[in-house]
Amino acid sequence: MSLKGKKVAVFLENMYEDVEFWYPYLRMKEAEADVSSVAPEKHSYKGKRGTSADADMTIDQASANDFHALIIPGGYSPDLMRRNPDMVAFVKKMNDGGKPIATICHGGWMLASARIIDGRSVTGFFSIKDDLVNAGADFRDDEVVVDGNLITSRHPGDLPAFCKTIISALES
Repeated sequence: MSLKGKKVAVFLENMYEDVEFWYPYLRMKEAEADVSSVAPEKHSYKGKRGTSADADMTIDQASANDFHALIIPGGYSPDLMRRNPDMVAFVKKMNDGGKPIATICHGGWMLASARIIDGRSVTGFFSIKDDLVNAGADFRDDEVVVDGNLITSRHPGDLPAFCKTIISALES
């Protein structure tokens, strides 16, 4: 399995769930994708558990046209991401292009803010179920839920299946 030639954006903000950023980031690199962390500003961000990650580019420098997929980790970072209109617009543009958007845990907040889940099946951390349902989604309590270009998972325990599904979507 090689994702050579595929460009993957991974959103980054403070208070990300450390493993939900690093596991997919490194897994996509291992599959030979060109991976970029995209954040509001180009500096170092802190995870909930103390790891740090540097932004490769700012959201202003990123264009949805240049990427084949987007990964949004959970933790509390999606609550900060959704306050940035450019990050929300990026999600919408990726969806409009039918490109894979993968969210885990609280990452589904970004799908709700981009208003792209009405009538679609998704999953996420149980505490955001009401938010996703109120945005019109059909919430499923499954390891991975795929609905068109959306790939969603619940929590860190789902990461192996989550990453396999992302890789599969990029290979096809």
